[in-house]
Amino acid sequence: MNDTDKSPFENLTSATPPEAMSESTWIEVVQKMDEVYNELLQHEVELEQKNEALEESQQFIFSVLTSMSDLLLVCDRHGVIEEVNQALVNFTGKPENELKGARFYSLFADANSRTAAERVIAKLTTEPAHDLELQFLTRDDSATPVALNFTARLSGSGKLLGAVITGRPVGELRRAYHALREAHDQLKRTQQQLLQSEKMASLGRLVAGVAHELNNPISFVLGNVHAMSRYTTRIKQYMDAVHAKIPRETLLKLRDELRIDHILKDLAPLLEGAIEGAERTRDIVDGLKRFSATDRNENVKFNLSEIIERSIHWVTRSTPAKFHVETDMPNFLPVIGSPGQMQQVIINLIQNAADATDHQSEPLLKVFAWEEQGDIVVQFRDNGAGIATEALDKLFDPFYTTKPVGKGTGLGLSISYGIIERHGGILSAKNLVQGGAEFMLRLPRTPT
Repeated sequence: MNDTDKSPFENLTSATPPEAMSESTWIEVVQKMDEVYNELLQHEVELEQKNEALEESQQFIFSVLTSMSDLLLVCDRHGVIEEVNQALVNFTGKPENELKGARFYSLFADANSRTAAERVIAKLTTEPAHDLELQFLTRDDSATPVALNFTARLSGSGKLLGAVITGRPVGELRRAYHALREAHDQLKRTQQQLLQSEKMASLGRLVAGVAHELNNPISFVLGNVHAMSRYTTRIKQYMDAVHAKIPRETLLKLRDELRIDHILKDLAPLLEGAIEGAERTRDIVDGLKRFSATDRNENVKFNLSEIIERSIHWVTRSTPAKFHVETDMPNFLPVIGSPGQMQQVIINLIQNAADATDHQSEPLLKVFAWEEQGDIVVQFRDNGAGIATEALDKLFDPFYTTKPVGKGTGLGLSISYGIIERHGGILSAKNLVQGGAEFMLRLPRTPT
C-alpha cells in the first residue's frame, strides 16, 4: 500500500513525529473528526426524534385501548394473552398483570366455548371469525354471552403469530339494537306525521275549489230530484183518475193537461242526470279520501297521467281564474307506488307554480310528460320570477321556505323529494334561461 493510500489516522499513529506532520495533514484530520462528530450528532438527533415518535405512538395506542368500550386482547398462537385493555379488566374483574401470561381459554365459562375458541384460532389464517357468540366469565363468576371477532396476526412470511380478539357483551348489543329500533320507529312515526300534516295543509288550500267542485253535481242532483218530485204529484193525480174509472174522454183530457207524456219522456234523462251527479260526487269524495288517508306502505299500479290531470283540476279550482295550465303528455303513464302520495307531490308542485306566478299578468304553467329510456319524465315549467340563486341549494331542505310567514311550512318540497326518492325516482329544480323555474321528476316506468 502506498503512502498516498493511507488515511490521516494511520499517518497520525506512525513513527513520524508530530512536528514532522505537515499542516495540511492536521487540517484533514480535524475535518474528518468534525465529519464523524457531525454524523454522530445527526444520528443522535434522529434517534431522539424516532424515540419521541415511538413514545407518542405508544401513548396514542394506549389511550385508544383505554378508551375502547369493546373488550380487547392480544394473544399468541398458543392462546397466551400478551395484551389487554381496561374494558376487559373491568369485565373480568381480574387485574392486568394476572391476565397477561394467562391462557385466553381460561376466560370462558364452559368447555364448549373454550373448544370453539381453540378451533377458531387454529384455522384463523384461512377462516376469519366474526360475531362468534361465546360464554365469558364475568367478575362475579357468572356466564355472559359475548360476540367476538378474531383477526389473525401474521409474520412477513404469512406465518400465524397470534390473534387480536375484540368483543362486546351480547346484552349490550341487544340493548343498543333495541334503542336503535325504537329511534327508527319514532323517526318513521314522525315522518308519517309530517307527511300527513303537509297533506292536510295542501288539502286545506284546496277546500274552496273542492267545495265548488262538489256543489255542481249536488246542485244538478237536487234540481233533478225536485223536478221528479213535481212529476210525482201529477202522475199520482193521473193514476187516481185511472183507478176511479172516469170516462175515457175525460181521462185523455186530464192526461193532456198534466202533460203525462212529456213527464214520461223526461223521467229517464232526469234519472240519468241524477245518477251521473251522484257518481261524480262519489268520485270526488273518494278522491278526497284517498288523498287525505294515511298511506300504509301502499304499492299499487296506477296511471300517473290521471293523477296529474286530477291534481291540475283540483288546484285550478282553488286558484285565481287567470292561472292557466297547459299539458302535453300521453294518456297512459304506468307507475307503481302510492297514488295518494304521488298526488300530494303533483299538487304541491302545481300549487307552488301558482304562487310563483301570482304577480304575472298571465300566469302560466306548462306540464310536459314523456317516456325516456325506461323512465317517465315529467316537467313543470312556470313563467314566474324563478328561484333565487342562494335558494337553489336549500330548496329541498326541511323547513326552508321563500314564502311569507303563514303561507308555507317549508315541508312541501322536502316531503315531495322524499316521496319521489322512495318511489325510486329523482326530483330536481332549476331556473330557465327565458325566465321562470322548472321542476322535473323522473320515475321508473312500470312494465305493462
